[in-house]
Amino acid sequence: MDVEGFVRRSMTKNIPEEKIEKLLQERIQEMKDIDDGYAEDFARAVIEEVKVTSGLTGDLFEYEHAGVTMGEFGVGSRGSGDFYAHRKIARVIGKTSAKVGVDQMDDGGVVQANGQYIITTVDGMHSRLSDFPYLAGFHATRATLRDVYVMGARPVALISDVHIADDGDVAKLFDYTAGITTVADALGVPLNAGSTLRIGGDMVLGDRMTGCVGVVGVANHITARRSSVPGDVLLMTEGSGGGTIATTALYSGNADVVEETINLQFLKACDALINSEVFPHIHAMTDITNGGLRGDVFEIAETADSTVVVDDAPLRGLIAPKVLALLDKLGIDYLGVSLDALLVIAPPEYADEIIRVVATAGVRMERIGCVREGPGVSRLVKNGVEGPFQPKFREAPYTPLKKVVDRPGRDFDEMKRGIDRAAEAALAKKQRMLKKLL
Repeated sequence: MDVEGFVRRSMTKNIPEEKIEKLLQERIQEMKDIDDGYAEDFARAVIEEVKVTSGLTGDLFEYEHAGVTMGEFGVGSRGSGDFYAHRKIARVIGKTSAKVGVDQMDDGGVVQANGQYIITTVDGMHSRLSDFPYLAGFHATRATLRDVYVMGARPVALISDVHIADDGDVAKLFDYTAGITTVADALGVPLNAGSTLRIGGDMVLGDRMTGCVGVVGVANHITARRSSVPGDVLLMTEGSGGGTIATTALYSGNADVVEETINLQFLKACDALINSEVFPHIHAMTDITNGGLRGDVFEIAETADSTVVVDDAPLRGLIAPKVLALLDKLGIDYLGVSLDALLVIAPPEYADEIIRVVATAGVRMERIGCVREGPGVSRLVKNGVEGPFQPKFREAPYTPLKKVVDRPGRDFDEMKRGIDRAAEAALAKKQRMLKKLL
């Protein structure tokens, strides 16, 4: 519970301060085993801090509100709202000297130094794995390593950031770190820096955990999405899922399926490719995560400004049988959920060799589509018929709660106008502050 947010919201509703204090005291004692006096002092201090920081004006204290919440717009839910918000983040960042910048919506960013490419990327832990810190650390690490590998880089160092709310057990830190270093040690990539904090300091009660793992990699040949060209073929490995599938299994009462996600197949396949003679001929690579194939192929088509066509026929056979059975049982769209499979885009004459190299790592791969001339759109061939292949507003709902919140909301265009206004205001503020500083 965010006690500061509770007080601010209550004040906007013109609830008398005495009532706010009493309500907050009750909420605090629901969360913490403390006496009445401590709870009263706690509540009073929160109210005083909120009052003294309310009504401040100026660039350092105010921001242009979009009038749209993260949940309403689907930010973090790997669908059309999320993709739109990320493009607005890229707008605020602006053009940089990066070889692959955030505007290209790739798996990682690339800069060049001393004749070598340096790749950085970061992945947050799955929000629903807070109560399972080992899984959270394991899958966040595997995810960030996937992102650096698919840019054509060898990972050289990992960094970690973890935040646990005030009532969280300190042991979560250790279990989370054990999850990270299981992957790190298996691949020989050191975890060598990080940060540990409480969520919201004293202002957030409960034991919720969140965090991320970042990685730095080096490369001589980068495999960015923009390098995809008409004539290329799409090759995809088998996938057994990661944090999303683990979460699906846990919250549907099928915890036995979590074991399917504990592997390093993807990373071993990438390592085999990077160390092979065919690697320089690969144009692009990505992992099937952002809203599943629907999301990733849509982003690739936009970035490469070409039409990307996916054939549905081989896809089900590339999903681990237990995972596919779970998705079918729960009615989850396998095209709209993260499978953690590797997608390689390359000229057709190298396809067989790429498949052979991946097989040396014990991983199966098949052709699933192609890139052709045309506008930057994605298409799906199903039962021999080609049609649109668009991401939905959110990724396929994969927990009971996600099925509840996956319902029609506010008008998307109306929300976009609020998002546009807020992004432009943030960019203008940045420019004002730069003018002051430089």
